[in-house]
Amino acid sequence: MSESSGKASSNDEKVMTVRSAVNLDIVSDNIQDIANFAIEKHEYRNATSLSAEQREAASAKAREALWAFVEELKIRRQKALQTMFVLADKAVEEAVGEK
Repeated sequence: MSESSGKASSNDEKVMTVRSAVNLDIVSDNIQDIANFAIEKHEYRNATSLSAEQREAASAKAREALWAFVEELKIRRQKALQTMFVLADKAVEEAVGEK
């Protein structure tokens, strides 16, 4: 803020870093566990045992689908954060009577 005017100048823009809400190491472990569980459930429900090749193919396909879902969640989180900043700006402006 400029001392004389009380207004922020363009040189005084604030930058904020928002911490990630997701630990991708944990997500990765969970994805592998979920894929393994889905394979075991399939084997149990169908009273069958998959070959090593089938298990690997099924695991890869499940992990791919789950990572795609994680990417969608990250995009939705980014949009939600953008909306939160807009709402906060609007609330501050309303509180101080600027708009």
